[in-house]
Amino acid sequence: MLARPSLTALRITGQTLIIGALGAALAEAINAPIAVLTGPAVLVCLAAVAGVRTGIDDTIRNLVFLLVGVSIGSGVDASATQAMLRWPLAFAALGVMLWATLWLCAQLLQRGFDMDRRSAYLAAAPGHLSFVVSLAMGLNLDSTRIIVIQSVRLLALTLTVPALAVAFGIDLSGPVMPTGAALAWAHLGILLLSGLIIGYLLDRIGLPAPLLIGGMLASSLGHATEITPGVMHPWLGYAGLMAVGTLIGARFNGITRASLMQSLGAGLIVTTLTVVMTLLTALPVAYALGFTPTHVLVAFAPGGLETMIAMGIVLGANPGFVAACHVARLLFLTILLPAFVGRIHRP
Repeated sequence: MLARPSLTALRITGQTLIIGALGAALAEAINAPIAVLTGPAVLVCLAAVAGVRTGIDDTIRNLVFLLVGVSIGSGVDASATQAMLRWPLAFAALGVMLWATLWLCAQLLQRGFDMDRRSAYLAAAPGHLSFVVSLAMGLNLDSTRIIVIQSVRLLALTLTVPALAVAFGIDLSGPVMPTGAALAWAHLGILLLSGLIIGYLLDRIGLPAPLLIGGMLASSLGHATEITPGVMHPWLGYAGLMAVGTLIGARFNGITRASLMQSLGAGLIVTTLTVVMTLLTALPVAYALGFTPTHVLVAFAPGGLETMIAMGIVLGANPGFVAACHVARLLFLTILLPAFVGRIHRP
């Protein structure tokens, strides 16, 4: 989970983060929604497609996730846990939506883009990229095309969700981090160490993004019990979110322009259908639970786990609800994907 990075990895990480920081600054200058995420994602993506080697070392990425997790958890208070009793309805709706979305998008890719059935189901998967790639390689499928479609989906959702939030009348011009008295440095150290230990245990049982969730759990517990009051120092929280945005763009590393153009249309159409399905499910669930529609949207949106949880902070969503929905989405896909692919006869 944590290992010493090589000098080459540090150099690539450094140049990627510099590009991400420049993207955040440019996005802020033009008042782009959630500039700290969307700006780095777009500029790093463009740099990667142009041939610049991009990427963030796994150890540094995991430490960023831990920091972001602690930051997210600082927005939890005792009253936030009261909504947990209403979450099972959301999980049931989420499971049905994932099944329908996976089937519809796969049909579209087969009929409209001449993909074989197994590749279509894996390219249509609304998330769980590492699992999807493992299945594709195990079945000797065209993993490059699948990765391109999945990467387009992730970047498009990162840009689409803020636009939808603006369309719903949500003001995104405010601060991206919770406001209030800053965490004492001793408390921050306790939360980071606790999150690291919890993350290690979650990693042992195979939970995705273990340090992100570990940091969230440790921080949520500390703030709900008021043992560690205060919010993340703004500059640290901002740097963490900027790194998450940079990671999104870095997924395009090694993807050629020819590969991108070949699958760009498929990725955008799949993303559009996925967003429509998410809206059709999120709006009734938000009404039934009494939640803000955009909060349920960001919880159901099939973007990256860390990206959507971070975006939930900006929108003011219940971080526990958003995290629980995205973990449930990955668990559902772990069951659904082998079920769909396994029913297809191999040639």
